[in-house]
Amino acid sequence: MNKKKILIVDDDENIAELISLYLNKECYETEIAFDGESALQLFHEFKPNLILLDVMLPGIDGYQVCTEIRKSSNTPIIMLSAKGEVFDKVLGLKIGADDYIAKPFDSNELVARVGALLRRCTFNEETQAATAGISSETERTGTYVEYDNLIVNISNYTVTFEGHNLEMPPKELELLYFLASRPNQVFTREQLLDKLWGYEYVGDTRTVDVHIKRLREKLSNKYNWSLFTVWGIGYKFEVK
Repeated sequence: MNKKKILIVDDDENIAELISLYLNKECYETEIAFDGESALQLFHEFKPNLILLDVMLPGIDGYQVCTEIRKSSNTPIIMLSAKGEVFDKVLGLKIGADDYIAKPFDSNELVARVGALLRRCTFNEETQAATAGISSETERTGTYVEYDNLIVNISNYTVTFEGHNLEMPPKELELLYFLASRPNQVFTREQLLDKLWGYEYVGDTRTVDVHIKRLREKLSNKYNWSLFTVWGIGYKFEVK
């Protein structure tokens, strides 16, 4: 089996080498870039399955690197930062990062998050390839919810909208499924954070707002369902 490839982008050589060591022990293949320009070059040459991207880099910073990569690729990106500020998380998510880890981090947590994100994305890619050109009945296998022109399948991490497969990061899909599987039920931002992100995001309610915004950009509101804001409280998947 081919090793999964991970690109580590961090200007601190000691941290980068340490991360590489952790991941090599888990049988991942790694490459290291110490600045943004090298990261973009290695991204095209190394073709990683996942990127660990530090925010603070000399020259082109991590946000710019993420933005540039997202123009042509959905490769999973986990951003790293010593700041730990809410602003960093929200900006990273807005420009397309899939996850965020604040420094200093526990090595076991880092490896676990890398593995979880890779498993989700690999499963999604394999499912999309396997179902290409196959009857829409395949979309209705496993655990899913279905509405007018929308099927959200949590078993194979696929979203079919208006007859087409809609590419979507795992956390966006999980949020959409969670709400759509509980129609007209209102959830506070804190409840959604607790259910979908876990304790480390509690208090960072703008994370939910960012994901809702990204979902709305991908979905139409012309049907009898919508992602509805309940002002002062939170959100619901409204079905009329």
